[in-house]
Amino acid sequence: MAAAGVGSGSVTGPAGSGRLAALRARVPDLVVLGGLLLLAAILRFIDLPTRGTWDADQGNDMLTLRALVRDGVVPLLGPPTSIGDFHHGALYYWLLAPAALVGRGDEPVAVVAAIALGGTAAVGATWWLGREIAGPVAGAAAGLLLAVSATAVSGSTFIWNPNIVALTGSLALAAAWLAWSRRRPAWWLAAAGATALTMHGHVLGTVLLFPVAGLFVADVRRRRGERRLLLAWGTAGLAAIAASYLPLLVHELGHDFSETRAAVAWLTAGEGPEGGLGLLGRLVFVPLRVIAWPLVGPALDAPVPAVAAVLLVVVLALWRLRVAESPEAAGVRWPAAVLASCTLLLALAAGGLATVTPLPVDHYHAFLDPAVVVLVGVGVAGLWRADTVGRSAAVVAVGALTAWNLATLPPAVAPDGGWPAARAAGDRLAARAAGRPIALLGIPDFKPTTAYEYPLVRVGVPMAAPTEAAVVAILCDDTFVAVVGAPCGGPAEEREITGLGGSWRLTDRFRPAVGRTLSVYERSDGG
Repeated sequence: MAAAGVGSGSVTGPAGSGRLAALRARVPDLVVLGGLLLLAAILRFIDLPTRGTWDADQGNDMLTLRALVRDGVVPLLGPPTSIGDFHHGALYYWLLAPAALVGRGDEPVAVVAAIALGGTAAVGATWWLGREIAGPVAGAAAGLLLAVSATAVSGSTFIWNPNIVALTGSLALAAAWLAWSRRRPAWWLAAAGATALTMHGHVLGTVLLFPVAGLFVADVRRRRGERRLLLAWGTAGLAAIAASYLPLLVHELGHDFSETRAAVAWLTAGEGPEGGLGLLGRLVFVPLRVIAWPLVGPALDAPVPAVAAVLLVVVLALWRLRVAESPEAAGVRWPAAVLASCTLLLALAAGGLATVTPLPVDHYHAFLDPAVVVLVGVGVAGLWRADTVGRSAAVVAVGALTAWNLATLPPAVAPDGGWPAARAAGDRLAARAAGRPIALLGIPDFKPTTAYEYPLVRVGVPMAAPTEAAVVAILCDDTFVAVVGAPCGGPAEEREITGLGGSWRLTDRFRPAVGRTLSVYERSDGG
């Protein structure tokens, strides 16, 4: 019986006992991981339908996804960038397409839920990376900080292309480290795929390609006997990244390379690197912004905590880089190198990150959030192993960051009312249109109206050009009053409707969200 037990792999034999012991050893990790994922999911999914903001970007994305899943209109470009006249990558839409199938593009909350699920998964990948580098405490601390991060939670609650890069960035870092540390070259293909998704999520994610490629080159140099195999997987990775841009190539061939020309024009105009500060200012301000973002939120909103958070990360990273022994030492260098190289490249090339505007820009670099919290986790693990004083310092640091983020979580209802408010505004406009063609105009003219076009299209209201519409709705944004030269709520709209010619009468005016006014005009000349 004993022999039969051993030969069959029974849990009563030596082999079975070894597997059982290995399983028992993994229980604490599984409990921690499960707890972190549960916490992350609770913080992201609670009040999900109302917490996320809703504006032009969200309306544009849902219109694109709706056309994809209903009409088979495959997007070759991603969302438009906020700088220049080019676009992000199309894979952003392709990634969200399965979620958009729910309700055939008429259920934005399903798409938001997919983004929230991705934000939760990023916590798991970050936990794994921290644990691989410096053990269970590092993984738990890194995972906890990303799980409760108020900015990470916020980025999981609304539709926007930068909101996928925390997940894709964490997967790229984890896969690259797995390929390096465990000498598994096939994982370089996974790292390349995740890096490509990061690049598609936001054009600034392109900087992540450099440290990932750098670690790959280092892997090739140290493993001379396996160079052929490594180069094969590396070539496959490059091919995957190139293939991800085939939709862009198809677009370019059919549109006289308009994207390329727009990107080149923007770069050669000098708008990218200049920004609002000189080089020295950018080298200080951009790292401050990047490091503070996942730990305490926007640096400009809380400058003192932001500086304290940056000092914490820098001190912990330098300490561990100096005293950590192999293999942890190599592990610490990985997130530190990613953070240092990417922030340097962003400071040199992305001047917009060094400017102060009313529009959000911090989400753009969220692909570096995992590197930031992993460095904190590695430092916390070092403190935990030091002595009683070190353990106390670790608890205080993690506790303070956790408390700050829990106290600054996004509210249950977005300031602009989110999708429910936009849907209500769309229903009100649809009632005014009463089946007649409607046109939407934005003030200023560069203000997109897709936030309210989507809810109208969703309920079947025909859209038309102003010259062919029976009803015109004008969306005026208070943010740009200085640009317009007239206030919303009357003067700006009257000037706009007069410019159309003909005779119009105001039939409705309301504020669908804070800072926005919708004015509805109907033809009174029978035109």
